[in-house]
Amino acid sequence: MRILHTADLHLGRQFHGMSLEDDHGTILDQTLQAIHTHRPDVFIIAGDIFDRASPPASAVRQFNGFLGKVACETETAVVMIAGNHDSGDRIGSMSIMTDARRALIRGALFADELPLILQDEFGPVAFSALPFGYEYAARECFGDETISVPQHVMRAQISAARRHVPDGARWVVVAHAFVDGAHPSESERPLGKVGGIETVCHETFEGAHYVALGHLHRPQSVGTDHIRYSGSPLAFGFDEAGSEKSMSLVDLGSDGTTTINAIPFLPARGVKVLKGKLADLLLAEPSGDFIKCVLTDDTPMIDPMKRLRDVFPHACQITYARDEKALDTLPLLQTRAALHDPAQMISDFLMHVRNEDPADSELVLISSAMTNLRNEEIEA
Repeated sequence: MRILHTADLHLGRQFHGMSLEDDHGTILDQTLQAIHTHRPDVFIIAGDIFDRASPPASAVRQFNGFLGKVACETETAVVMIAGNHDSGDRIGSMSIMTDARRALIRGALFADELPLILQDEFGPVAFSALPFGYEYAARECFGDETISVPQHVMRAQISAARRHVPDGARWVVVAHAFVDGAHPSESERPLGKVGGIETVCHETFEGAHYVALGHLHRPQSVGTDHIRYSGSPLAFGFDEAGSEKSMSLVDLGSDGTTTINAIPFLPARGVKVLKGKLADLLLAEPSGDFIKCVLTDDTPMIDPMKRLRDVFPHACQITYARDEKALDTLPLLQTRAALHDPAQMISDFLMHVRNEDPADSELVLISSAMTNLRNEEIEA
């Protein structure tokens, strides 16, 4: 069975205040062309269809037009879930009048997660669509007050889906999560509470033959080849400058093994970071890409953005190299400090905000507080 896996369209999003509607139109056209060319049995969108719960009307019309063409011009089935940027109710409403034999659209959590089951020459393939849900929603849905982190939510969803997979069927899971070990970008919104653990172990998906993930914007496999992010079709931050965007074409064999090929997207506008003196950049070849300019001039320039936009009409950020270097030399908070040594984490934090180690009297105070907390835990 052939699967085309995409995610994280973020329709309605802007890039540093500039509209991406035309860029998204180009990407949707390329996706439709890929469906016509490669004739997948199933087309997957693994969440974050829109950039916010109440997207602009133009984004909704754009997506409806695209999905209508997929439905009318092809025989490809569609599996689609809500991501953390989407309104689950909005996405779920798209399933009301769809043909249940070729579409599975999930917006809200379900305690009884029924799959879409398709047949190929080797037998059944079950597709489980697991939309993003916060912990409070999962506690209500699954009747489990112990659910407190995204790992618990995903474990409950997988359990609800697994019991409906027919014996002997190959199993494809569609989910929106941050799987431990994957590499994020600057533009993703955290999934967990502030200070909480937002990652999910890849072992949670044990038994699935392919896991089509959304949320992280870099194409990548994590844990094992068949657990994969397709990535976003567009770059949404300058940390992704020069990165290649793609959709994943997956061939699922008779024994559940997968062959994965990347189909590159060709965006209308790229994302670039240019570095140099203002005078030199003004003489560079014009470009319609989104541009961040890192100026190496020793002194501030007069109205540099206006002047740069004569050459780069989509220039949208300017920094000075001397400022970025200063930021790089600041002492960094040791965020990777061992969780079993909270006293060291407090010391690192004080160094980060004050640029000096804690005084001996402060170390005594920290040690005393940690001792008191441990004693309270023992008594409890």
